[in-house]
Amino acid sequence: MQDMEQIYEQYFETVYKYLFCLTRNSDISEELTQETFYRAVKKIHTFKGDCKISVWLCQIAKNLWYDECRKNRKNLKTSEDTFLEIQNSDVTEEKVIQNEEKMALYKKLQKLDEKTREVIYLRITGELSFKEIGTILNQTENWARVTFYRGKQKLKEGDENE
Repeated sequence: MQDMEQIYEQYFETVYKYLFCLTRNSDISEELTQETFYRAVKKIHTFKGDCKISVWLCQIAKNLWYDECRKNRKNLKTSEDTFLEIQNSDVTEEKVIQNEEKMALYKKLQKLDEKTREVIYLRITGELSFKEIGTILNQTENWARVTFYRGKQKLKEGDENE
């Protein structure tokens, strides 16, 4: 049990960031992160050690997120809702500008296909390696690299067209 506490402390942030990439909602991410570690404790005997523990935890987290999406089938809080909350709160002009830029980026990312978008989220906000991304998405490391590169190119093309 002490090992699981160490795993929790070491990987909580990684799992949370990964889930936040998928959900873009801190409350849901936190709840699913807790559920991820609960499931990991129950299923630790199934961990074969053929991948990093962070990858295994992120796979559990992804499956929980997909389960949640299937259960709810409702839209999560959008970037526009988040922007309105930011406008209503007392934040500096600089933060509003940063959030506008983030919102513009998220809007551009939404135009990409799902797999490309997920690779970009995992790489940028989840700070995962291409090998870890490939493992999570049941693809190769090279596939993750190529998908990330092509996604960046599409985002750059979008900037040039605006």
